[in-house]
Amino acid sequence: MIISSGRSRTRSAVVALAVAALTVAGSVSVVTRTTNAQAAVGPLAAAVEDEGADCAVSGLPDLGSLPTNAKLPDPFKKLNGTTISSRSDWRCRRAEIKELAEKFVFGDKPAKPATVTGTVSNSTITVNVSHNGRSSSFSARVELPGGTGPFPAVVVVGGFGADTATIKATGAAVISYDPLAVGREGTPRNNKQGAFYSIYGSSSSTGLLAAWGWGVSRIIDVIEQSDGRILKADAMGVTGCSRYGKGAFAIGVFDQRIALTMPIESGSAGVPIFRGIPGEGAQSLSSAYGEQPWLGDAFGSFTGSPNRLPVDTHEMVAMVAPRGLFIMDNPHIANLGPRSASVAALGGAEVYRALGAGDNITYWSDVQDGSHCANRPEWRTPLQNNIRKFLLKTGNEPGAIRISSRALGRLADWRDWSTPVLADGPTTPPPTTPPPTTPPPTTPPPTTPPPTTPPPTTPPPAGGGCAATVSVNQWTGGFVATVRVTAGATPVNGWTVGMTLPSGASITSIWGANRSGSTGAVQFTNVAYNGSIAAGQSTEFGYQGSGTGTGMIPTCAAA
Repeated sequence: MIISSGRSRTRSAVVALAVAALTVAGSVSVVTRTTNAQAAVGPLAAAVEDEGADCAVSGLPDLGSLPTNAKLPDPFKKLNGTTISSRSDWRCRRAEIKELAEKFVFGDKPAKPATVTGTVSNSTITVNVSHNGRSSSFSARVELPGGTGPFPAVVVVGGFGADTATIKATGAAVISYDPLAVGREGTPRNNKQGAFYSIYGSSSSTGLLAAWGWGVSRIIDVIEQSDGRILKADAMGVTGCSRYGKGAFAIGVFDQRIALTMPIESGSAGVPIFRGIPGEGAQSLSSAYGEQPWLGDAFGSFTGSPNRLPVDTHEMVAMVAPRGLFIMDNPHIANLGPRSASVAALGGAEVYRALGAGDNITYWSDVQDGSHCANRPEWRTPLQNNIRKFLLKTGNEPGAIRISSRALGRLADWRDWSTPVLADGPTTPPPTTPPPTTPPPTTPPPTTPPPTTPPPTTPPPAGGGCAATVSVNQWTGGFVATVRVTAGATPVNGWTVGMTLPSGASITSIWGANRSGSTGAVQFTNVAYNGSIAAGQSTEFGYQGSGTGTGMIPTCAAA
């Protein structure tokens, strides 16, 4: 069934838009596909972390002078009130959005420190940083694909949720990055810990997501300084799921050397527009802000009033343009805010198209499996296509917007601005995406935000052994539990966590651990990559369940 379709009759600089409704497993999904007869706009990745660092940004609003606006801010309107008119204007307009995002959402992501050194081997990347008399270090594991290098690489944030087998089979290396070594969770905002805060201070107002992004930027610095025999610094991607999907998104937003950004089911504080979260029944902004210091301290002023924000996540999607962006989402869990995420993708896609790079963005929530952070067959082919196009530079498959009808957002409901025709490029203007005519689901989303159980602040055990804490994101009929395992004063080589699920609760999927059962008293044991924990350090695993997950008390025993 075709809802609408259109095709330019001019083959040079052709931009075509087709919107179709496809029936998949008894449900309707909205599909928007853009094809571009020209070669992809390039270069796809920048040679520097921030191309707009030399732009003079002035006129940033103060917290007390922000007006209330229920509509999404106009990504094309500069701080002085004028609208950009050429593609070359986007570089400094992006710099303005970056300043707004740092000031009001993430906190400052500092530029490259005074000294960054390290090593790159077939198995490990080490990073050593010194700045203003302070220093810190961290490392990441490397897994190479078959064949002969140098290889492109995908940074996998947090170690779960990514289809690493497909990434390596397609020809890219995997860099397993532990963001908690750079910015730890479970710390108060006035005493943040990790390699980033060792340099910039434990009371820094910068949130964990920006700190995690800083860490990946330093990994890229080290790869750039290497001899280039193993990894290609100009062919870097990033991915991660859930909280690490938030991190992957922020990493790609702020470092323009990332050629391909692939967040998975990022939820509140990730891709979904802040303005849409309260009405969708997703994890509330106050919950996401309070659960962990993911967002910068300044965002605390907006948890109850996102309409006052002078920036929103559709503009952060736009900050990735014209580089590759592949957003993977789960329409089956309202707690993740998939409807709001689709609006962010559609809004950001307007900037992609205005820049002549509409082929470079893909949003995909048209999936049947509702398990959180599962590797889905629907994503495998677009994952391969994106790696080939943006990292291997051997493909040119156009992007697509595939929005499940379970979580269909309408950009028209959220904007009062139009997409300008920008000069400097193809003479045929890119079309503006019409909103889907298929109405969104009629079932109203819950208006009560799901409660979130904050992780206990219990310090790690003073002696040997290990301790475990659990945080729960609960929604009607289901929950996601994240369990942190912390070593005591001595290293742990293997661990077992015990936990009794409430009556009626059942585990439906798990990542980062093995389990003995699905209901009642369950034991969780480490998998190969997270069994060894250094003294005082932590690792995480998680699971999705049906029913109610509140009140669980984990115990931990070291092997």
